[in-house]
Amino acid sequence: MTDRRNTDRRSQAWFGAQGRSGMLYRSWMRNQGFGHEVFDGRPVIGIATSASELAPCNAHLTRVAEAVKRGVWQAGGLPLQFPTMATGETLMRPTAMLYRNLMAMEVEELIRANPLDGVVLLSGCDKTTPAMLMGAASVDLPAVMVTGGPMLNGKFRGQDVGSGTHVWKFEEDLKTGRMTEEECFFAEGCMARSNGHCMTMGTASTMACVAEALGMQLPGSAAWPAVDSRRMETAQAAGRRVVDMVEEELRPSRILTREAFENAIRVNAAIGGSTNAVIHLTALAGRVGVELGPDDFDALVREVPTLVNLKPSGTYLMEDFCYAGGLPAVMAELLGGGLLHGGPITVTGRTVAENTTPAERVGSDVITPLDTPFQPAGTGIAVLRGNLCPDGAVIKQSAASPHLLTHRGPARVFDSPEAYHAVADDPDLDVDENTVVVIRNAGPKGYPGMPEVSNVPLPAKLLKAGITDMVRVCDGRMSGTGYGTVVLHVTPEAAVGGPLALVRDGDPVVLDVPGRTLRLDVDDAELARRREEWTPPAERYVSGYTWLYTQHVEQADRGADFGFLRGGRGHEVPRDSH
Repeated sequence: MTDRRNTDRRSQAWFGAQGRSGMLYRSWMRNQGFGHEVFDGRPVIGIATSASELAPCNAHLTRVAEAVKRGVWQAGGLPLQFPTMATGETLMRPTAMLYRNLMAMEVEELIRANPLDGVVLLSGCDKTTPAMLMGAASVDLPAVMVTGGPMLNGKFRGQDVGSGTHVWKFEEDLKTGRMTEEECFFAEGCMARSNGHCMTMGTASTMACVAEALGMQLPGSAAWPAVDSRRMETAQAAGRRVVDMVEEELRPSRILTREAFENAIRVNAAIGGSTNAVIHLTALAGRVGVELGPDDFDALVREVPTLVNLKPSGTYLMEDFCYAGGLPAVMAELLGGGLLHGGPITVTGRTVAENTTPAERVGSDVITPLDTPFQPAGTGIAVLRGNLCPDGAVIKQSAASPHLLTHRGPARVFDSPEAYHAVADDPDLDVDENTVVVIRNAGPKGYPGMPEVSNVPLPAKLLKAGITDMVRVCDGRMSGTGYGTVVLHVTPEAAVGGPLALVRDGDPVVLDVPGRTLRLDVDDAELARRREEWTPPAERYVSGYTWLYTQHVEQADRGADFGFLRGGRGHEVPRDSH
């Protein structure tokens, strides 16, 4: 084993200190049973874990951390596990997105404040992965992401069911009488039958794949199921690898380049990934000084077909994706077609091209070949502009109904998601299949936190009439497990005076996804008159974190990060009091 001792390491400012300071640092660590020899200058590796029973997708990460520790010890490092908050979308109110930035701040400050030379980031649910990447990027110490892996495929009545995606389906079946309450209760357990995050291509699976595409996660590790033994092998390998990265000074700033972000955007299109990747990648890019905006997510994917046939856009689930070759197989297809940059360095110390050379695609149903794709090029995320969204809006074409991608219909406006839900089951609700449901005040500042509420269920009267989709427009987000013709992230949001605040019932809304436009067919003079009458909503928060959030959160086109967190702050500790 290579001798990893180095008295110049960052951690030696603590453990190698002379006199009283060194004695304080070492002696308190030794109350855990560490011998004096572990403070000899070997790399100290932090294991940041978001394990929490309040975030079910992350609950098993304590076991994953044990595997990481084995790898660190094997490579001659000292592993030290520490907890972070967990932002679980399944339980947190009003939305986990409200706390993504708080978690990123916590991760950043914990890494900087402690005697660490490198860090392994353990995440699971949607927001934990981008939050950890954002925090680690701002500190810029060697870091490896290890996501917790998807659940096993759900099984119900002889068919595979997908978490999230089938929640929406079962809700519709319940409303239309195709399922009973008892059947729904039984189906819940069938849907979530192991540890792990959503096994559809929801945001958790998407961000795991995106982390791998960026080069921040070991090749192939995004897709192994949470309970597969190879998930632990991957974690152990990450523990070994991060010790080498400390030696090589391989930091996030060397990995998270413009080309790496372009690769991640194209991979997201190829896997039919979540629209939430737009928000998270934009925020992460802001931490490393890479200029990235909504239009990049449109321009970069126009030539990229959807290769992965997974719910909510397709048929299969993450377990099938794993056994079909996982993300390396997708990246190999894209690289062979000239759609990826092969040169960016990754956490392996090798390039994207070197990592994907041995990848194999198994079969052609789950991961389709580039020349016969699941969906043709141009079916990924589209970015819209127009007088209703001057700074942009997004729509996931692969999850939308083709006949609605060009649509004109009257608006039916609701000032909150709750206002819609209060009347959605009213048999006399004034809507039909042509209506455009507009839901506002669900943006970063307005809700607050930009919740996943945009894909509201269809009105009960339409479901009972056999209508399965309609156009919905909102300044909030949609779960990556969701589907439907839903325009999201309308920017600026209504709460800050965006045009969505000016829409009235009956106004014609014109959606033209091929033309990349979303507009309100109301003349400029009338909109100007309405703006004169508009008054901003009263501030609801005067203290605490939510006040901080509403005062400093940026709009969706900037990643909904805090303006004061953009850029990096390095790993120097401001002052040592000992």
